[in-house]
Amino acid sequence: MTVKIEEYITSEQKNYYAEWFNDLSVEYAAKVAVARARMMAGSMGNVKPIDGTLKEYRIDWGPGIRIYLIHDGDVLIVLLGGGTKNGQAADIKHAKKLRDEYDVRKSMLKKNQKG
Repeated sequence: MTVKIEEYITSEQKNYYAEWFNDLSVEYAAKVAVARARMMAGSMGNVKPIDGTLKEYRIDWGPGIRIYLIHDGDVLIVLLGGGTKNGQAADIKHAKKLRDEYDVRKSMLKKNQKG
């Protein structure tokens, strides 16, 4: 099973996941790339619920890397950003804000398509 993964882009055209990933060291980026490949292959054993639809993929390495995401339907994962265990509280707060914005934008799009 292949899972489609998308990176969320805000209404201001910001991609917080890409910004975070691009600032990682080579070692960290490699760990995150492997985690992303595992998610694409359908391996969700390291995904834990946080709040409603918000989840985190945990990478138990170094300071504990986290990737924040939501499932949209059965196959779409929207990556919201990432961080480490040390900054987890602030990262989760930010991911919740992005999740809520995503939900509002999706709802408005559906409403506009209906008519």
